[in-house]
Amino acid sequence: MPAGEWDQRPWGHYLVLSDEPDYKVKRIVVEPGQRLSLQRHRKRSEHWVAVSGEGIATLGEEEITLLPGDALDVPQGAWHRVRNPGALPFVFIEVQRGSYFGEDDIERKEDDYGRA
Repeated sequence: MPAGEWDQRPWGHYLVLSDEPDYKVKRIVVEPGQRLSLQRHRKRSEHWVAVSGEGIATLGEEEITLLPGDALDVPQGAWHRVRNPGALPFVFIEVQRGSYFGEDDIERKEDDYGRA
């Protein structure tokens, strides 16, 4: 496991691998049957690379299956989420690019855990 501290969330956990002024990289683990909030970011875009398990990404109105090795670009301002329909954790790497990477740049539209 990489050095650092895992940040626990209701859907799983993530680890910040790199946090620089012009990008941020996270390893994100979504537990089976869980999903992140339907959200968007005003100050950053994201690039996801699936590592293990299976994920279903929602990008706008489209649903996209993500298997190990698949990648997805999430444009700045686009509504998106990911869910894990499988029996194993879904792991992906998220590269954030933009002008700000704080967790307060999350605008939630829907959330299974009462955070919207």
